[in-house]
Formats: sequence, C-alpha cells, structure tokens
Amino acid sequence: MSTIDWIVLFFTLLLIVVYGMYRSRGIKNIDGFIVGDRELPWYNVGLSVMATQASAITFLSAPGLAYSSGMSFVQFYFGLPLAMIVLCITFVPIFHRLKVYTAYEFLEQRFDCKTRVLTAILFLIQRGISTGITIFAPSIILSSILHLDVTYTTLIIGSVVILYTVWGGTKAVSYTQILQMGIIFTALFAAGFMVIELLPEHVGFKDALHIAGKSGKTNAIDLSFDLNNQYTVWTGLIGGFFLQLSYFGTDQSQVGRYLTGASIRESRMGLLMNGLLKVPMQFCILLIGVLVFAYYQFHTPPLFFNNVEVEKIQNSAHRGEYNRIMAQHELLSAHKTAIVEDLTVALKKDDQSAVQVKREALQQKNIEGQKLRKDLEALMKKNNPDVELNDNNYVFLSFVTSTFPKGFIGLLIAVIFLASMGATASAINSLSSTSVIDIYKRFINKTGTDRTYLIASRLFTLFWGITALVVALFASKLGNLLEAVNILGSLFYGTILGIFLVAFYFKKIGGKAVFWAAILSEIVVFSIWKADVLAYLWLNLVGCICVILFGYLLERRKVAV
Repeated sequence: MSTIDWIVLFFTLLLIVVYGMYRSRGIKNIDGFIVGDRELPWYNVGLSVMATQASAITFLSAPGLAYSSGMSFVQFYFGLPLAMIVLCITFVPIFHRLKVYTAYEFLEQRFDCKTRVLTAILFLIQRGISTGITIFAPSIILSSILHLDVTYTTLIIGSVVILYTVWGGTKAVSYTQILQMGIIFTALFAAGFMVIELLPEHVGFKDALHIAGKSGKTNAIDLSFDLNNQYTVWTGLIGGFFLQLSYFGTDQSQVGRYLTGASIRESRMGLLMNGLLKVPMQFCILLIGVLVFAYYQFHTPPLFFNNVEVEKIQNSAHRGEYNRIMAQHELLSAHKTAIVEDLTVALKKDDQSAVQVKREALQQKNIEGQKLRKDLEALMKKNNPDVELNDNNYVFLSFVTSTFPKGFIGLLIAVIFLASMGATASAINSLSSTSVIDIYKRFINKTGTDRTYLIASRLFTLFWGITALVVALFASKLGNLLEAVNILGSLFYGTILGIFLVAFYFKKIGGKAVFWAAILSEIVVFSIWKADVLAYLWLNLVGCICVILFGYLLERRKVAV
C-alpha cells in the first residue's frame, strides 16, 4: 500500500477507537458494561444489530462467493424480515419486561437451572468458535499486504480488538458501530461506483450485468425445492427464517444489542430497520462481486487469488510448469475478451442468434479456464500438500489492491477492519456477559458488589478474547469463511431456538423434558450434518422441530432424571 493508504487506514481506525473510548467513559457497574444502561435510541440499536452481523467475513467472502458462484447466496437472507417481525411481537417484550441481562436468564424462570446452563453453554461453544473466525478474516488482509505470516497478523488484530472491548463494554461497542456503519455504507457505494468506472468505456452497468448473466453469475433466485441445494428461495425462507430467528432471538451477541434500547418501541424499531436494510445491503455486496467478474472478462484475472500461495509456487522447483500454465491462461483470457467484446455488441444490437453463439463460445472458454485452474491446483498441491486451495476470501482483496487508486485502497481495507471490530467486539462482549450472568454470578459469587461483577466482566472479556484468538489461528482450514460461520451456527441455533419456542408456546412441557430433548436434538443435527444428507440451512429447522417433538414425547412419558 502507498503512504496515503496507510494514513487513511490509520486515522480511520484511530477515530473509531478514540470515539468508542470517549463515549464509554465513566462505566461503574455491569448495567453500563453489559446493557449500556438501557438508554440507546432505535437507530443506534438498528445500526448496532447490523454491524454485529456484518463482520469482515461479509465484505471479504461475499464478493468472492458471487464471483465464483453467482448471486444465489442472497436467498440466505430472505427469511430475515419475517424473523424480525416475530421477534418484535414475542421476544422483545418478554426480555424487556423481565429486565434480563442475557436471554438465558428467562429460561431458568420458565424451566430450571440446568436448562439455562445447557443453553448458555451451547451458545458459548458456538459463538466462541465463530468469533475466532471473524478475527481471522481481516488478518488475511494484513498478511497479504505486509507479506507477514497470517499467525502474526491474527495476533495483532485480535489484540487490538480485545483491548478495545475490555475497555469499553457494550456502550462503546454500540456507539462506535454507528460511525462504523456510516463509513461502511459510504465506502460500499463508492466501491460499486469505482468498479463500474473501471470497465471499458463502451461497457455500462447494464452491459456488465448482461455479460455476467450469460456466465450464470446473476442467478439470484432459485425456486427449485431441492433439499441438497444450499441456496434456494425455500432454504432462505424456511431454513434461513429459523436460523435468523434463533440468531437474533437467542444469541446473546444480538440480544445484547437490542436490550440496550431505551424502551420496547426503540428495540422494535431497531430490529425492523435491520430487517428492511439487511437484504438490500447484502445484495449490493454480492453485486460488487458480480461486477468484479464482469471487469475480469475484459482484463486478465489472476488464476489463483491468494498471492502468498502463488509466490510459493513461483519460487519453487515447479516454477517452469507454473509459467507454462500462466502462459496458457493469458492466451485463453485474450480469446475470452474477444468473445465478450463480440457478445457485448450482439447484446446492444439485440441479435439473439449471435448472442447464443457467443454465449456458447464463452461457456467453452470458461470450461477450459476451469481445467487450467485444476492443473494449477494440482501443481500447488504437489509443491505443498497442505496448501489451502479455496481462495474466495482473497478475490475482492486482490481486485481492490491491484486496481483501486491510492487512498481508496486504505479506506476499503479500513472498512473491513471496522466490520471486524464491530462484530468481534459484540461477540466477545456477549460471551463475557453470558459467562458472568449465567455462570459466575449464578453459581460462583452470588453476593458480589457491582465493582466485583464489573471486574469479572472485564476478565471474562479478556479470557474469551484469547480463546477466540486461539481459534482464529486454525481458521484458515475452514474454506469460505462466510459459509463456515453459517454452517457452525446451523449446528446449534435450531436446538437453541427450539428451547425458546417451547418456553414461549408449549407451557405444558417442563424443564426435565426440554433439557433431554435438547441433547437428543443436537445428536440428531450432528448426525445429519456428518452424513451430509441435507443442505446445512435445513439443520436449523430440524433442530428446532426435534426439540419440540422430543420435549412433547418425553413430557408425556413423565421422564424424570
């Protein structure tokens, strides 16, 4: 990066950290540290909820996912607006009325202590691991830019986030997320505009979409009912609905965001704001990935986007074979560009017969390109058996650093840092609050002072930050980080949601039955996932239904444990 980029990056991050520390000064008890004294307005709640979900993974992986497989991932969020409505009607009033610090306090009042602890532990496991992944995502950036080992960059990023979170608590997280989301929205709009500007003069936005569409990249809607298809309208509306309902309704990292609302109305408006804006925001992020694909139809793209791995093969004994593959790639790219130019002309003339001919020619070149990619992967595997071949997370990063002007690169990288800081800080804060309220205060120190619990909150924040760092060091083995986080969530969220739905709507099912129903449901979910018989989003529905069904059957048999 240039000096200007480093200055933009440094001062953007410094602004966020200083602002957060300033707004969180004077915290004296866990009310301020965990729920921000319950005084925040609806727009603060809404932006905080969005920032918590929109981690750096979103801005790294989503464009790469669209580049490689199209827009279909947007269907993942189709159930989100429906989930927000259900939350506003049911979860929000109950949590506010009970004045709880965490979602799991309610479960002891409804069931018993062991059900509360089991649910809290399920959350701690899932969120602790996924937080590590969100820390690892931006560390990829520094690794590529500074040419440092990703272990060192992970430790640097994690340490900064931990320090910021230990100091500020929920209030700092919420206030900084307002500023973060403002910068993120501005930068995303500018990035989309910049990609379009980088296209050839005779190719406009509409032309770029047509070109990407002819290669199957604009396939945003899939109405097929295929249980093995990861992303369809039905997996989004049904499986996605249950995932989002569980995430926003039972995951403390999100519940903690809207518990800070000054009233039920403020929390509801914040969630509805998220429901209205999240799908368009995710669509725009994916669209940027599609536009990057269109750009590379007129320019030679990297055959492999992870520069660190490319440098390894360039400096190995297989360099000659690598150069041969790249020469073929350059020639193929030139042929593709010629075909795309002809396709663009045919599209503008609405010459459908010519469009069909050029489309088939383009598809044939894409097949040849996939073969070259396989040859390169085999060579890289030969050189290093442990090489990570999934480079989706590097697509957008590689494009930005190689094409964007000075200053703008620093801003885009700052956006990814800001997203990571917001999501990671919320997650670590929620892990700390759950540990303190549901375990430490409940079992270890029931009569502590406000100062004692505040100190415990900061110590648990530090503990979970270090734990997430350890997980982050192994995150590179998980492939596409966006999918990894959602798969991990799907293994636990359905069961947790089922516990809460039983608590709300099945008054005859008691604590003993739902406790064992939850354990049995997790066994079923993990078994189905291991057997790979369903797309992972359906696991949310399976887990939820299993808890309700098993709970009903066990209660009828009067299980006593």
